[in-house]
Amino acid sequence: METKNYSSDSGFILLGISSNPQLQKPLFAIFFIMYLVTVMGNLLIILVIHSDSRLHTPMYFFLSNLSFTDICFTTVIVPKMLANLLSETKAISFIGCLVQMYFFMAFANTDSYLLASMAIDRLVAICNPFHYDVVMNPRRCHLMLLASCTISHLHSLLRVLLMSRLSFCASHVIKHFFCDTQPVLKLSCSDTSSSQIVVMTETLAVIATPFLCILFSYLRIIITVLRIPSAAGKWKAFSTCGSHLTVVALFYGSVIYVYFRPLSMYSVVKDRVATVMYTVVTPMLNPFIYSLRNKDMKRGLRKLRDRIHL
Repeated sequence: METKNYSSDSGFILLGISSNPQLQKPLFAIFFIMYLVTVMGNLLIILVIHSDSRLHTPMYFFLSNLSFTDICFTTVIVPKMLANLLSETKAISFIGCLVQMYFFMAFANTDSYLLASMAIDRLVAICNPFHYDVVMNPRRCHLMLLASCTISHLHSLLRVLLMSRLSFCASHVIKHFFCDTQPVLKLSCSDTSSSQIVVMTETLAVIATPFLCILFSYLRIIITVLRIPSAAGKWKAFSTCGSHLTVVALFYGSVIYVYFRPLSMYSVVKDRVATVMYTVVTPMLNPFIYSLRNKDMKRGLRKLRDRIHL
């Protein structure tokens, strides 16, 4: 087999969500609206939190950063996907593909660590409320944010360096709507067995660590809440976690399905649907989940609305 690296010469072709020409414009309209809702909704969350002094707490500090990360996360993927839906070439350069892969993984992992930070915040608030202000002080919150970003970017850098060493011989058509690891690996004519092991190992380390942190936090929370004698007290404690648990379930459910399987089990159609769930749908739903299920956010939204009307 010829081993010329075609990807370096001519880049890749992204097939997108669907190759059916009749679906291109309807899909463009759907994802354009979803993208606008995602950006506007998350910007609104950031604006509400920064404009209401009562929301200047660790939980909402992490939520505002989660909203900012979600905007960046979808912006890495959706605009290029929208452009390809209206284009006949659907091309992306090799460097462009690696750049997209880098920032996609960086923001996705930052999302994951921010969700873990929010779980830790709830753990301290419910299980150790008298020391909450001391434990979750501003300095520690900023250090947790810095650690989340640093680990995520180092992980992305390692992955991109690994992918840049692969050779792509014949096909350069990516059966996906962005440059994700699994579909790109399937195109390589290099021996990817070692790459798959490295990818699975470091993905397990980076994704599983915050996920296990969330599980441990909620296990402790459940044990603590079950000790509360009154039903009203139990409900009040659990109600502060409802929005966060919903987002965690949506995000990690699809991420685990897509990434924690061998390359041989990769399915183009099923993985596209699952990937849309955590790259587009979850960031779009986050503002609704946190604003509709959270009394503090509802109050902040009303205050912002009243200020605008004045």
